[in-house]
Amino acid sequence: MSSAFEIIVPNHKHPVQAERFFGRRIPPGHHDLAESAPQFEMNADLARAVNVALSVGQPLLLTGEPGTGKTQLAYFLAWTFGAADKKPYVLPVKSTTTSRDLLYSFDTVAYFRTQAEDVHDKEKQFLVKGPLWRAFEDLDKCIPAVVLIDEIDKAPRDFPNDLLFELDQFEFRVPELNKIVKRQNKETPPPFVVITSNNERRLPDPFLRRTIFHHIEFQEDIVRKAVHNRKKELPNLTDDLIEKAIRHLMKLRENKRVRKPPATAEFLAWMRVLDTAQVDPKELDPAVPLHQLPFLVTLIKDREDWKALR
Repeated sequence: MSSAFEIIVPNHKHPVQAERFFGRRIPPGHHDLAESAPQFEMNADLARAVNVALSVGQPLLLTGEPGTGKTQLAYFLAWTFGAADKKPYVLPVKSTTTSRDLLYSFDTVAYFRTQAEDVHDKEKQFLVKGPLWRAFEDLDKCIPAVVLIDEIDKAPRDFPNDLLFELDQFEFRVPELNKIVKRQNKETPPPFVVITSNNERRLPDPFLRRTIFHHIEFQEDIVRKAVHNRKKELPNLTDDLIEKAIRHLMKLRENKRVRKPPATAEFLAWMRVLDTAQVDPKELDPAVPLHQLPFLVTLIKDREDWKALR
C-alpha cells in the first residue's frame, strides 16, 4: 500500500501533520468538470443527437443513470465551441428552484428598504443576471454560449412548464426594468441548452415536445476510452490491472441483486484510488469475489447492495 494513500492509520493516536493533508495528489479533473472536458468521450448516437439539437436550435434533453456523463457533455461542448471561460452557464436545479432563476434574480426586500434613497438605476443594483441572460450577452459579442439546466427532475412540478416560452422563443421579460431580454440579432443562433434528468419523475409533454431527446446508455467501450484518455493521471495502473478492473465492473453491473450499479464516474474514481494506493494487479484477479475487491466503497453506494454481494 502506498504511503501517499495511507494518511490515516488505524489505532494511530498522534496528530497527522498538516503537510500530509495538503500533500494529497488529487487529479485536477476529479472535481473540475471544465478541466476534464477535453477527455470526454461520446459515441455516434450522442453526437447525432447533439447535431440535431444544434441544427434546429432546440434544447437537448439528456437522461441516463447517474455517472454516465450527462452533465459533462455541457462542459465538453463549452470547451469545444470556445465559450466564455470554456464553461457553460449552469443552473443547478434544487427543490426550491424557480423558472426565474434561469433568467435573473431580484432582491425585492433589499430594494424596498432603499425606497427612500435617491439612487440612480436602483433596480439594476438589486438584479443579478441568470444563466440565460448571460448567454444572450455572450452571443451579442459573437461568443458561443452553452447553458446547462442540471437535474431538472429535482425541480418543483411547474418548473418545466414555466419555461416553455423562454426556451422556445429565447426571450423573456423583466418587469422590474420594464424590459424584454433577448439576443440583439435574431439571425444569431440561440445558445445551446443542455438539460439533464435522472428520470426521478416524468416531465410534462408540452415541455418534452420542445426538446430533442437522447438517453445515454452505459457502454463498456466508452469506459475503456475514458480510462485511456486519463492514463497520464494514472501512472501506476498497468493495462493488465485496468482490464481486470473493467471485467469486475461489468460483473457488478450484470449482477441482478445490485440495485444501484456503478457507472463511468464511479469507475474513474475507483481507478484513481487504485492508482494512488498502487494496488497489485493480483488483487483484481478474476477469482477474487466481488465483495473482496479493493476499495469497493468507491463503486457500491447502497447498504442493501453491500449485503447482496456478501
